[in-house]
Amino acid sequence: MFDAIADVHDGELTLHGEHAPLLVIHGGAGVERASMTPRIEADARAALELALRKGYAELKTGKAATDAVTAAITVLEDDPLFNAGKGAVFTHDGKNELDASIMDGSTMAAGAVAEVHRVRNPILLARAVMEHSPHVMMVGDGAETFATEQGFKLVEPSYFRTDRRWQELQKALKDDAAGVSLTERLLALKHFGTVGALARDSQGRLAAGTSTGGMTDKRYGRVGDSPIVGAGTYANVGCAVSGTGWGEFYIRVSAAREICLRMTELNESAEQAGKAVINEEIPQMGGDGGAIILGADGSVSMPFNTEGMYRGWIGADGVPHVAIYSGDPLVLPQPSR
Repeated sequence: MFDAIADVHDGELTLHGEHAPLLVIHGGAGVERASMTPRIEADARAALELALRKGYAELKTGKAATDAVTAAITVLEDDPLFNAGKGAVFTHDGKNELDASIMDGSTMAAGAVAEVHRVRNPILLARAVMEHSPHVMMVGDGAETFATEQGFKLVEPSYFRTDRRWQELQKALKDDAAGVSLTERLLALKHFGTVGALARDSQGRLAAGTSTGGMTDKRYGRVGDSPIVGAGTYANVGCAVSGTGWGEFYIRVSAAREICLRMTELNESAEQAGKAVINEEIPQMGGDGGAIILGADGSVSMPFNTEGMYRGWIGADGVPHVAIYSGDPLVLPQPSR
């Protein structure tokens, strides 16, 4: 049985237990300086900080890691800057297809949705699949039928339309017409915009979640790694991972689960496991991207092999720590109980 300890400071109640709560997030790898402006950078940092504060507020009141993960990800899904929810990219047919997954490391329960078009916050629907159905993944119209049964208010597809993403599709369509393949464009751009979050609550429970709008100009109902448990999202009692990158490669190597197994079975550190999978195995196959990794001991790693990755964490000091580019200073938290 878990005994919570309560502190009251300036009229605010904080519950805590044996473990120091910790939250780690990403807003996607593939960030390139050439496409950035001071305004975008400032907005991105503000959004990351808000997501960290919202998620950590859940942990401070003694709530579960899954609550922190969903709270943080919904902030990023509601921000058009990120390729998830409101900022989702367009498919070849001019539609927005949304994917998400969540996993509770303490129970190994998981939920996922793919190819939904009218769900404002796919991560919340993924959690509903986990908690209120006997299934792990639902897709398309069926997932949206389940959403309405669960009391979700569906939005019009136009909610997800942003001019920035629409113009990205128009450029991609011109490349299509010029005979430039999607593979060639991905190799040139190295741009991916998934969002994700990991949390350790005061009971030491871990959780992971990931949400995405997929890949600009994708066809044929393509689904990447983000909603696939073990590929883009995974958590067990010792490790939690959320990935962001070229999904086909993350699926092939079951990237998120492999990182966790390296940590729990081979006793590799978060840094060692992340380097082996994200910066060695996947690039050797021709892919790229990044990930955030959280160990049960509070160790954190954020490997990526693109020019930048939106990322951040918040811990005992309650201060958001965020970074964008590979050279940005970001001191990671030290392992703690």
